Amino acid sequence: MRVHHLRQAKERGEPLTMLTAYDAVTARIFDEAGIDMLLIGDSMGNTMHGHETTIPVTVDDMLPAVRAVSRAAQRAFVVADLPFGSYEASPQQCLATAVRMLKEGGAHAVKFEGGAHLAEHVRLLTRSGIPVVGHLGFTPQAENLLGGKRVQGRGHDAAEHLVSDAMALADAGAVAVVLEMVPAPVADRVTEVLPIPTIGIGAGPGCDGQVLVWIDMAGMASWSPRFAKRFGEVGAELYRAARDYGRAVRERSFPGPEHTFEK
Repeated sequence: MRVHHLRQAKERGEPLTMLTAYDAVTARIFDEAGIDMLLIGDSMGNTMHGHETTIPVTVDDMLPAVRAVSRAAQRAFVVADLPFGSYEASPQQCLATAVRMLKEGGAHAVKFEGGAHLAEHVRLLTRSGIPVVGHLGFTPQAENLLGGKRVQGRGHDAAEHLVSDAMALADAGAVAVVLEMVPAPVADRVTEVLPIPTIGIGAGPGCDGQVLVWIDMAGMASWSPRFAKRFGEVGAELYRAARDYGRAVRERSFPGPEHTFEK
């Protein structure tokens, strides 16, 4: 899966699939399962590092995960998030961080949050040979400014602003745009007017593709957001396996003869 395949999928009406991945084990599984795009999201701050938000995540936090996923993926398009504070100051700062994600991490593309005011960032990266995925709607890095996890794009003016932002990113060279927590009719309109794919998360079924945090998708936590369907209960199964392992060790039924090397 490469950049031109994304646009081809949109033209053919073939839905694109994306999941987050933070390590080689899950990346290999998702890749073999046929997932089109793997996102090393700064959501690792919430899901893997125990932070309440994505804001504390650094470039140095991201790079080991990007390397691991990139090494494991054989066919998926690998996208790396640029964390808060690593791209906003200038297009040059954005380029420097993105270069690290490709050169040191092995990613195929980068993603960062923001609309028309970051068009020059997108334009510079595109000219430099770095594919960019935009991110509009609810932008987690701006959670403090937005007043929490709130749906975006409600109201005529807000919807028009979202469409304008999406067009600005596409015109600057973005290869896709993530729409997060946006009313479905607004996401449908953006999808209709945009020449590049929209990837929805809490944005309804009309987007060109969908993305979920894999922790939510696989049922790894006791809570998942309203927009996320649990396609498995991996957390409960992992708990059961750990519990049974502990019991077997305490009862001395493990390791058994079949797990033991003889002299």
